[in-house]
Amino acid sequence: MARGRAAGYDDQRQAILDQAAQLFARHGYSATSMNQVAEACGLSKATLYHYFRDKYSMLVSIAEGHVSHLHTLARIPVPSGTTPSQQLEQLIHRIVAAYADAEHAHRVLTEDVRFLEPQDQARVLDKERQVVAVFARAVVAVRPELDEAGLAKPLTMLLFGMINWMFTWMKSDGALTHEAMAPIVADLFLGGLTAVRAGRGQGSGGANRLQRPRAAAAGGVGG
Repeated sequence: MARGRAAGYDDQRQAILDQAAQLFARHGYSATSMNQVAEACGLSKATLYHYFRDKYSMLVSIAEGHVSHLHTLARIPVPSGTTPSQQLEQLIHRIVAAYADAEHAHRVLTEDVRFLEPQDQARVLDKERQVVAVFARAVVAVRPELDEAGLAKPLTMLLFGMINWMFTWMKSDGALTHEAMAPIVADLFLGGLTAVRAGRGQGSGGANRLQRPRAAAAGGVGG
């Protein structure tokens, strides 16, 4: 009979991932060793290998776990009677709030996805594209004519451009919090969205000039 996992196994595994994400975010995936992760966790290297076979498996778990969480949040059904603008605002709030609790994992997803092997990278990037697609549909619900103009995806990428890099300038102990910034981001985007003229992107390639997210510079959700 197979031996079951000890009580607390999943909690310990997550604690290891949290420490690894912090080290990867601070020093980079390549510069971080299993010894450093074990030391940060207060574990022996042998015990660490009980949870993860190598550093790469940690990277996969961090990146895939973070983007899967964002994917789950993006797909939460909205209450009946929610207007398109309210739906988009709720999506923005959820994602910004998730970034607040996963700063290190988000930095890893943003900067270290290039180290993933092709099959793992493709799986993570596919989840990112699904999240972007949910937001793009929400944008179209607010301004349907933008879809025909080929601007739904570019505008969604601009939105993620605002929120993906907040970790580079927001201080964890600063006056501004993610909770405070979420409505500001929503107001800025939705307020500006109403001013976008659908014909502005015509004649210069429009959506056809939008590059596919590249593995070497995926930039977190949205590419």
